[in-house]
Amino acid sequence: MINKNSLISEQKYQRITNSLSNAASNSLTDLIDSLSQEQIANQDLLLSLSFALRSFTNLQRFLELIPLLVTQLVGIKGSLLVPFQDNGSLWREQLQIVPIDQDQELFRQLFLLEEGMQAGFGMQEKNILLLDRLVQRHFESFNVIATSIVSRGRQRGRLYAFDKREIDFGSNIHRKHIQLVADLTGVAIENDVIFQVIRNHEKVDRQLSIGAEIQSQLLPDQCPIIEGVELAACCRPAFQVGGDYYDFMPTRPDLTETAKSIGRWAFVIGDVMGKGVPAGLLMTMLRGMLRAEVLSGLPPDCILHDLNQLALEDLTQSHRFVTLFYSDFDARSRKLRFANAAHNPPLLWSSKSKSINRLDAPGLLIGLQPEAEYGCGEIILQPGDVLLYYTDGVTEAPGLSGERFDEKRLINFLDRFARQGLGAQEILDKLFERLDGFVGVGDHHLEDDASMVVLKVNEELTLPELT
Repeated sequence: MINKNSLISEQKYQRITNSLSNAASNSLTDLIDSLSQEQIANQDLLLSLSFALRSFTNLQRFLELIPLLVTQLVGIKGSLLVPFQDNGSLWREQLQIVPIDQDQELFRQLFLLEEGMQAGFGMQEKNILLLDRLVQRHFESFNVIATSIVSRGRQRGRLYAFDKREIDFGSNIHRKHIQLVADLTGVAIENDVIFQVIRNHEKVDRQLSIGAEIQSQLLPDQCPIIEGVELAACCRPAFQVGGDYYDFMPTRPDLTETAKSIGRWAFVIGDVMGKGVPAGLLMTMLRGMLRAEVLSGLPPDCILHDLNQLALEDLTQSHRFVTLFYSDFDARSRKLRFANAAHNPPLLWSSKSKSINRLDAPGLLIGLQPEAEYGCGEIILQPGDVLLYYTDGVTEAPGLSGERFDEKRLINFLDRFARQGLGAQEILDKLFERLDGFVGVGDHHLEDDASMVVLKVNEELTLPELT
C-alpha cells in the first residue's frame, strides 16, 4: 500500500528539483549570452583598432585610442601609455591616459624625469624598472599591470592598466588582450618612424633633383662650334649631384659667333675630391671664379695660380681639394697651351705617329697651399689628332671582378677608335660603351663621377692629282 504522505513529498521534491534545474539552465544560458556579447564587443573593438592602424595618418590620434581601448577590453578604471621616441628617450608629447583627470601629477613627474631625456633610456632594463616604480607609486592604491611595447626587438614604450578593485590580471584572456593592444601600438609607432624616414628621403630626393638640374645646366648643353675641330663631351655622375666639371669658354665672349669660332677658346676639366651635393656646390663656386679668370686673357699657368689663390680659403674650410686641367686653343694656329693642377693628363693620339702621349705639366692641387706655382706647356695639334680629356672616375671604375678600368685599357680603346677614323662623338660614344660594358649592369654602378671630352682636329682635304 502506497503511503500518501510519501507520494506528496516526492512530487514536491520533483517540482523543486525541476525548478532549480530550470533556474540553473537559464542562468547558464544568460551567462553564455553575456559572454558571447562581450566577446563580440571585444572583437569589434579589436577590429576597429586594426582598421585604425591600417588607415591612420596621425599617430597622436591613434595613440589616444590605446588607453581607452584597454579599459573597454578588460573592463577596468584606467590605462596609461608611455611611448619612447626612436632614440629611446621618453616621448613626453605622446603620453596618453584614461581617465584624463589622472594625468596632471603623473605627467609632471614623467616630464621632470631626467633619465627619460637621455637617448637610449627605454633600451635599458634598469630604466624600465625605474619607470614602473614611478607609476606604481602614483597608483599606490590601485592594482597595476604593465607590459612592454616592442617592435622589431626594440622597446617602443610601456602600457599600464590599473583599477582599485581586485581584477584577475592573471587571467590569460586579459593579458592576451593587453598584449595584443601593446603589439599593435608597437607596429603603429614603428610605421610612423618608417613614414618619417620616407618623407625625409623624399625631401632629400627633391633637393637632390633640384641640385642635379641646376648642375646639369651649369655643364654645357652642347659643344661649341670651333673652326677646324670636332668636340664631344659627357658627364656620368655617380650620384644625382656630382663633383666633375668640364667647360668650353671663349676668351672673347663679346665677339660674334663667327669671330668666336675662329678665335681662342678655353677647355677645362676638373674634379672635386668627394661626391654628392658638397662636391657639386664647390665645383659650382669654382666655375664662377674660373669664368671670371678666363676673361683676363692670361696664360694657363697664371689662370691656375690666380684660381688657387681665390679658392684657397673656401676649399681649406671644406677640407676638400680640386684637380683641374686648363688649356686654351687658338683655332687659327691650332696651338694648344695647357697647365695642370694634378689632374689626370689628357691623352693625345697623334695621327702622324699613330701613338698616344700624355699632355702634362707640373702643378699642385687647387686649394692645397698658397702661392702654388704651375708649369705651362704647349703643342701644335695636327690634322687627324685626337685629344681625350677625362676624370679619374673613368680609369678607377670597378668591373664585376673588382678590377679597375685603368688608364692602359682606356689608351688601348682610344688608339683603336682613333685608328678607325671615327669622329669625336663616335669615339666618345664607343668609349662610354666600353666603360659601361666593363662596369656591368644592374646593382653594379660607377663609384665616382665619370666625365670625358673628345677633341678631334679635322682631317685635311686631299685633292686628287690631275693627270
